[in-house]
Amino acid sequence: MEHHPDIWEHCLEYATLSDVGLRRSNNQDSMAVTIAPSQQAWEEKGHLFTVADGMGAHAAGELASKIAAEIIPLTYLKLIDQDPPEALQQALITANAQIFERGEASQDFRGMGTTGSALAILPQGAVVAHVGDSRVYRLRQWQFEQLTFDHSLVWEMSSAQKIPEREVPDYVPKNIITRSLGPSQEVQVDVEGFFPLEVGDTFLLCSDGLTGPVDDEEIGTILGCLHVDEAVRALVDLANVRGGPDNITVLVAKIIGPQKANAASKPSMASTPPPRVVHPLLWSLLGVLGLGTLGAAAMGEWLTAFAGLAATVLTGIVVLARRYTAPDTEFRFDGRPLGKGPYTSFNCTPSRHFVERLGKTVSQLREAAAQEKWTVKWHRFDELIMQAAKAAEEPDYNGAVRHYCLALSFIMDQLKHQRRGNS
Repeated sequence: MEHHPDIWEHCLEYATLSDVGLRRSNNQDSMAVTIAPSQQAWEEKGHLFTVADGMGAHAAGELASKIAAEIIPLTYLKLIDQDPPEALQQALITANAQIFERGEASQDFRGMGTTGSALAILPQGAVVAHVGDSRVYRLRQWQFEQLTFDHSLVWEMSSAQKIPEREVPDYVPKNIITRSLGPSQEVQVDVEGFFPLEVGDTFLLCSDGLTGPVDDEEIGTILGCLHVDEAVRALVDLANVRGGPDNITVLVAKIIGPQKANAASKPSMASTPPPRVVHPLLWSLLGVLGLGTLGAAAMGEWLTAFAGLAATVLTGIVVLARRYTAPDTEFRFDGRPLGKGPYTSFNCTPSRHFVERLGKTVSQLREAAAQEKWTVKWHRFDELIMQAAKAAEEPDYNGAVRHYCLALSFIMDQLKHQRRGNS
């Protein structure tokens, strides 16, 4: 698990965790975090978070998600002349092309694919580019919103028939996705945003290894009650307690203050931006016009020479402007949102009912540990349970949820250590 609380004088904290689950032999999920190294980089491209869930044979799905997690940030940052939404969309399109090309080159990898969900946090707000059924959420003051549309058969049917997801017939397979990166040469990428930022906003990106076993209300409540590093661990552990049928990847980023770089994080570069790249055709045209003008003058064709000189000067101005004028990287948001998100919204304020349900889950886990004769440091576990019960009586449901989750994570960690010792 990665936990980074000190980004730019306590403006952003994030934590990540990816787990193979209990029924898979390898992890086909991948993720990437790209933090802006300077104030200028923050203003132009922001911070970028990416999650990908591979599909196909073991090696193929793993490779597809790794390509996505590498290519999406790399392409996004390279597209300096494009607005962030356009650059993010193009980054996923480029990843799709590379995965498709790699799949076509080998029979073993043919048809491989992956989901791709990328979140850019910028001064203008948050923008999302998305393909597949991995998800991006935002929690704000206990309102938990899904910012992405699941490209799955269930969601497509729900949308087409205008009925809630829960009313889609049970015989409709829940694991069929309708769009992914890699299997086809072309892909349609959803872009959502800008979603305005407020201090306290918490974003979550995850694979369906989390959202399958754990429902939105549970995810949002746990996310709101725990610190980011505790939350990613508790969510993964709860998914594993529910059977861990798939790989589980959770990435949480929380806005905890204004995004201002300190002196150490500012780029060591001159205040004047570096010269921009000029297309070779412009240089060639400038050279041809210059030589043509000299040739016309040498032959005494003064009218042609004068016209050539004017064209040469005009082209030179274009080249100089292109080379030394700073690119316009500011996105002029006109107030019209991109996409249709959020697609779902739940109030996740912690309640007595939720605390009791979580407490029951932890009690059942303890019973299972006793039956299986696991070696657990019960003293620490019992301390956490007592703290949870005391908080629930006060009532401090926030604290009760946190301590129950810490107890769950504690006992799951004990179990993992025993498995390592027995392997």
